[in-house]
Amino acid sequence: GDFESAKALVVANEDVDLVLLDLSMPGASGLSGLISLRGIHPTVPLVVVSAHDDPVTIRRALDLGASGFISKSASMEEIRSAVQSVLAGDIAAPTGIDLGVERDPEISDLIKRLQTLTPQQTRVLGMLAEGLLNKQIAYELGVSEATIKA
Repeated sequence: GDFESAKALVVANEDVDLVLLDLSMPGASGLSGLISLRGIHPTVPLVVVSAHDDPVTIRRALDLGASGFISKSASMEEIRSAVQSVLAGDIAAPTGIDLGVERDPEISDLIKRLQTLTPQQTRVLGMLAEGLLNKQIAYELGVSEATIKA
């Protein structure tokens, strides 16, 4: 499926236990899907699954609120272990990724600013990242275009 279908499922099901998000899913460009889903459900465990498993991408995903990261090249046992860890409330990352590493100051500032957004503002940001126009966002959210511009 595409990102919009996945997002609709998450919105329709308040009791979601876990979300697995493919960074290459059609309709989600990079980490914008993560930001968008975090705005909808800030507390649901969300694991990024991607073939882009370089340390920078993994660190950014975790910094932006992912509960874990699973490489598409991971073994079934690694996938099972990561999912179990996340469901138990832990952070899951591939071997070799130091979860205690200090964030890049620029990324830290961005994260702090993103965390101050309301869920509605986060949804608007996600829609902007997806390339929607102010008018389209206003229609989708049932508000005026002036509200979106503010």
